[in-house]
Amino acid sequence: MAQDTGVRPETESRTTRILPAALRVTAGLLWLSNVGWKTPPDFGRSADGCSGLCGLVEEGSEVAVLPPWGWLLENVVSPNLAVFGYVTLAVEFLLAVLLLSGTLTRGAALLGLGQSIAIGLSVANADGEWYWSYLLMAVLHFAVFAMAAGRFYGVDALLRRRGNLPRRLEALT
Repeated sequence: MAQDTGVRPETESRTTRILPAALRVTAGLLWLSNVGWKTPPDFGRSADGCSGLCGLVEEGSEVAVLPPWGWLLENVVSPNLAVFGYVTLAVEFLLAVLLLSGTLTRGAALLGLGQSIAIGLSVANADGEWYWSYLLMAVLHFAVFAMAAGRFYGVDALLRRRGNLPRRLEALT
């Protein structure tokens, strides 16, 4: 005998569609809000010192969660800050676009998970940082991945409905 939960089926269905979409949009807005402080062409490096992305890299090399990560920041990323800055800017802007639109959402969630881990490894030990915020970012992206959140109110849903999605991209939606 089925138990009556008091929730109408259409309400339950709407809720199960809105929650994944809301998480996906939240993740997209998170990345969009962080694009602004990565300013090319110097990414915060100036004669006066470092700020912005440059400051994050310098601080990360000193307080990295894992010593090899700090070495990588100091010896590979910092000397090539412009290249890494443009890549970071492009990745985070792409994450915002994909997550906000619900396009290739699972792939974007994996990329966002990786980016969240990289940022966390860099500055989670820094003074004034909320180390747990990087864990929350990672969990948010894992949830977006697990829920296939683009399949609700996103481009992924439209492509799947129309049958226009190439087989090799199905796993990324």
